[in-house]
Amino acid sequence: MNVTQTIRDLSALLPAAEQACRLLFQECYKAGIRNLFVSETYRPQARQNYLYEQGRSRSGPIVTWTKTSRHTSRLAWDIACSSPATLYDAALLSKVGAIARKLDITWGGDWSNNRDRPHFEVTNSWKMPKGYQLEGQVIVPSNSKMRVQLIVEDKSEEAEVMEKGQLFNPGSSTLQESAENYLAKAVTDGLIKDVHLKDFQNNLMTGDRLLGLLITIEQRRGNL
Repeated sequence: MNVTQTIRDLSALLPAAEQACRLLFQECYKAGIRNLFVSETYRPQARQNYLYEQGRSRSGPIVTWTKTSRHTSRLAWDIACSSPATLYDAALLSKVGAIARKLDITWGGDWSNNRDRPHFEVTNSWKMPKGYQLEGQVIVPSNSKMRVQLIVEDKSEEAEVMEKGQLFNPGSSTLQESAENYLAKAVTDGLIKDVHLKDFQNNLMTGDRLLGLLITIEQRRGNL
């Protein structure tokens, strides 16, 4: 592996860490904090060693204080902020850190030595705290162009969304057919569930939900 390569894929984390990360982003979304993205997840030891040498044997600012990190054991992730906030906005990251505490997720901003606000980690024994659950499909951005999303598949909650949103109306049969074929291919490829296609075919999908699906599909294809 190239030691300069950054891994942002949540699936590279252990299951406990991936679930914790998704729960954190879900709760941030519910709190109205949506301009966040994951900047790094798993970090091979060779990359950790490489980063440690920056500011020491190699020029540049110090970016890590240790060669031993839970990034290398697939139990940590870093986040950053997108516009309108600055990349590592202390106030915004502190709000995320406060949410992390409630979820029993360790926040690097709480460390008395070598404070690391973008850093979050768990142990392999982490369990979702009582009273919390993943309420739908949590879209965790991996770049600053995207926003955190929560796509709820529960029918009763979808009905509430539909009351507030405008049903998708393509305006042409050609566009309707193209969108349906696109969703059908995504179902076949295992990128989304069949329920989404059925709702589209039955004219039960809002424009906002369709847009969210298109973004999700492109992210999962690695195009975003």
